[in-house]
Amino acid sequence: MKKVIMILFIGFLAVSVNAQEKPKIEFKNEVVDYGEIAKGSDGVRKFEFTNTGNAPLIISRVYSSCGCTIPKKPEGPIAPGENGVIEVKYDTKRVGPIRKTISVYSNAEEATMSIKIKGTVLDQQSVLEKKN
Repeated sequence: MKKVIMILFIGFLAVSVNAQEKPKIEFKNEVVDYGEIAKGSDGVRKFEFTNTGNAPLIISRVYSSCGCTIPKKPEGPIAPGENGVIEVKYDTKRVGPIRKTISVYSNAEEATMSIKIKGTVLDQQSVLEKKN
């Protein structure tokens, strides 16, 4: 009986110590608004974040459900208190509204987070009309 209680106590202690050592990801902005941009313009935007936890943050994967949006994750771990960037490139050859969600998978307290891009890609004619 003493062995069972001792094993349970050690297990509980290990879980509570592990729970305290977690990274936490906080984005400066979870939504990037492209606004109205011209067809073929630069589609690269950056999501800045900080690891506000007390353990290294490892982003294992960033994923977009659409091939028109290509996210790029940081290569190495982000130390507590340090900043990082997730770069997103949208294919601006596609005219129309932009509404895309990028999933971020990490070892943070909230293991999966969503960040979003929005805006409108205008064709050349619409850009000329807006200038006049």
